[in-house]
Amino acid sequence: MVAVNRVFAAQLAGLPVFGPDGESIGKVRDLVIGLRVDRQPPRVLGLVLELATRRRIFVPMLRVTSIEPNAVTLATGSVNLRQFHQRTNEVLVVGELLDARVHLDSGATAVLVDAAMEPTRTRDWRMTRVAVRERTGRLARRGPVQVLRWEDISGLSVTELAGQPQGAQHLVAVFETMRAADVALALHSLPSKRRYEVAEALDDERLADVIEELPEEDQKDLLAHLDEERAADVLEAMNPDDAADLLGELPEPEKDRLLELMEPEESAPVKRLLEYSYDTAGGLMTPEPVVLAPDATVAEALAHVRNPDLTPALASLVFVCRPPTATPTGRYLGCVHIQRLLREPPSDLVAGVLDTDLTTLTPRATLGDVTRYFAAYNLVCGPVVDEDDHLLGAVTVDDVLDHLLPDNWRETGLTHA
Repeated sequence: MVAVNRVFAAQLAGLPVFGPDGESIGKVRDLVIGLRVDRQPPRVLGLVLELATRRRIFVPMLRVTSIEPNAVTLATGSVNLRQFHQRTNEVLVVGELLDARVHLDSGATAVLVDAAMEPTRTRDWRMTRVAVRERTGRLARRGPVQVLRWEDISGLSVTELAGQPQGAQHLVAVFETMRAADVALALHSLPSKRRYEVAEALDDERLADVIEELPEEDQKDLLAHLDEERAADVLEAMNPDDAADLLGELPEPEKDRLLELMEPEESAPVKRLLEYSYDTAGGLMTPEPVVLAPDATVAEALAHVRNPDLTPALASLVFVCRPPTATPTGRYLGCVHIQRLLREPPSDLVAGVLDTDLTTLTPRATLGDVTRYFAAYNLVCGPVVDEDDHLLGAVTVDDVLDHLLPDNWRETGLTHA
């Protein structure tokens, strides 16, 4: 028996989904409806679930036995793990309906901010209600939200949705609670028009994080859609190694133009990375590892690795070098593992706890060399040092995996059940 009678899409998105025995299956990411030619409420066909592997699958509404405020439960039986593919006349409620412009029977124009479904006597679900905010003028204050019957609005046919410009305010609000990798997967599944609208609504930092997680073709497509100034700003917000990878796939004139538009201090590390082949340690490395001078204390080192913007791999090693500590640094002295830092008195100097025996990588080391290096030393991060003992950057295991996995791994998920 379903526990609620009316469910709004924006509230449903993100809820955990469990099997009949309480086993975790994934999270709700969207609802799929079949639009009708008339103005009658459309049938809700099913849910789009995201598995732990990031694969998105479709589950028919007949499989849903309970929708609670904090979880969704499915009926007994196996779940079809085939990748979800949207069919003609199917519409994603969160991905495509939110922020759509609709017409009210009064003649006014409104923006759709949410939609609600209700069960019927035949155990079907229908999208029966819409929450809209009337548009009273471009410069006017936003009006109150009204909940209307589906029949009281128009403008939501597949053709009308494809042709009209949409904002992305409410869809972006849904994305705020999601990891960048999950947002990237959601964007990849949206039509190009909607993907562009979301990209335009995201701020530079958030868009940079999302682009880093997209397949290569989607990255180039989004970057080409942005105007040059915005594209350069987003590249500045990306990790230098990811920005270099993306720029390396562009035609030379376009690459040079974007580098020219970037701030010099932001483009300099990217240009250095572009000097190396993408499948070498120099091409894989990030030029922004944690680097300290030898007179820094253990407490200072721990404060640096607590930075939430660091990946766990980058936070696993602190590199100690003579000034300057920006890459390329002064003479590389060694590194300190985070486990060692946690065992030492906070007032001790990092120079006294250095690992000077760890072999370093050269910038020309091949992908195979780097892979064997991580396997041999059980590391997730390694220093890249030139022949003059300057630290150039650090390679992390996630960068290595990104190049070892098939080109389409971001589209197909990490693993398949």
